Amino acid sequence: MLRDTEVAAVLPAKDMNRAKDFYRDKLGLEPMEPGDDNLMFQCGNGTRFLLYQTDNAGTARNTQMGWVTDDVERDVQDLRSRGVVFEEYDFPGLKTENGIATSDAGKAAWFLDSEGNILSLFERP
Repeated sequence: MLRDTEVAAVLPAKDMNRAKDFYRDKLGLEPMEPGDDNLMFQCGNGTRFLLYQTDNAGTARNTQMGWVTDDVERDVQDLRSRGVVFEEYDFPGLKTENGIATSDAGKAAWFLDSEGNILSLFERP
């Protein structure tokens, strides 16, 4: 049943106005409908994600959502030009260089949104 059902990510936001500004100004996304309590955004192929108000925002220490891209370097450069700051990691099995990790699985880059949520870009080989 679920394999044929659309999936939508859900992200927490402590400050909805700040989050809306970040997603609009830094990522170039507009909410599907105006709202104060929740904001729904649509991305490629009909995928969506919801931002909702909670004081728990920014407490997860794992990647919460990611975009699949055909060119991580291009997208990192574009987002940096908008003020997005990419994380640098150096863990066993994961090391970024200039914000991008490369492995047999592909290339990936991570950044924080205005609410402390960890987001990613991923390029398959």
